[in-house]
Amino acid sequence: MMDLGRMDDLPAEYRAALAEQNLVPLWPSLRSVLPPGKPVPRTRATAWRYAGLRPLLMQAGELTPIEKAERRVLVLANPGHGLDKMQASSAIYLGMQLLMPGELAPSHRHTPNAVRMIVEGEGAYTTVDGEKCPMERGDLILTPTGLWHEHGHEGTEPVVWLDVLDLPLVYYMEASYVTEGAPQTVKRQGGERTYLHGGVVPSPVFTRGNRRYPMLRYPWRDVRAALVILAETEPAIEAVQMAYINPETGADCQNILGYSALMLRPGETLRLPVRSPAAVFHLIEGSAALTVDDSDFTLSPADTCCAPGFAQVVLRNASASEPAFLFIADESPLHKKLGVYEVRG
Repeated sequence: MMDLGRMDDLPAEYRAALAEQNLVPLWPSLRSVLPPGKPVPRTRATAWRYAGLRPLLMQAGELTPIEKAERRVLVLANPGHGLDKMQASSAIYLGMQLLMPGELAPSHRHTPNAVRMIVEGEGAYTTVDGEKCPMERGDLILTPTGLWHEHGHEGTEPVVWLDVLDLPLVYYMEASYVTEGAPQTVKRQGGERTYLHGGVVPSPVFTRGNRRYPMLRYPWRDVRAALVILAETEPAIEAVQMAYINPETGADCQNILGYSALMLRPGETLRLPVRSPAAVFHLIEGSAALTVDDSDFTLSPADTCCAPGFAQVVLRNASASEPAFLFIADESPLHKKLGVYEVRG
């Protein structure tokens, strides 16, 4: 490979003259921004254990009232990016959020897209664009870019959920901001029931309102049932996986990150294709082992793991008798829109 030279090879006076005019020579850094063969990711294979995280999250509930925190969250930060960057991958932000009984996280809207994967507890809800969405374990709730949303808790036990946002990308583009708002008036509830049956969507005679996100809550009981039925009816299928989509367009449910649910059959080992996007794996039920290149992780319910792009990921169900269920978030929609999506092997 050609030796492109180093910055130190240039005379100090020349470097100073470049800096004075805000100029930088490309050739000494060319291979750092265009490495040969494949990218060199900063994202590291990292796991966050819920058993270790949960006590610290509950302590945060004691130390900081919701009025001071607005959103009481512990960020799942990837050490490869630096903990101060508060990101799991180049485009994915993860956080565990706590809401205590009687609390209300006030209404706001922001430019990053967000989803909530409910981890534990009952009695909480998220109101999105006037639709009240109950929060039950395993449910996925969308809070897309620009839509008002707030969280409330009418139950008796703590409720925790995993936040997944495309914040790192939106922040990098200098497009990230929030607008505070007044409490919402609930206009609808149970909108997800409209799309309960696959293959049919509402088709009224008169023009409907233009809702870019017609389905905001994806109940886990329905997703889990669909996975089980797929496994039963397609026993030879390579992977028992369901994507979270916009039911009226068939496209990804959000624009930048993609979401899916995966069932590992009892005793199953699944070797995933090597792909360009980074991915996050969150265990909803069961027990699983995860290998990311040379790093091995054992996941218990509510544990979360991040894998960089171009990594070889192998999933194993640790149980020979019970299925395991995972929620997956990845950067596929972004890569496909940018034309950099790759599958190798």
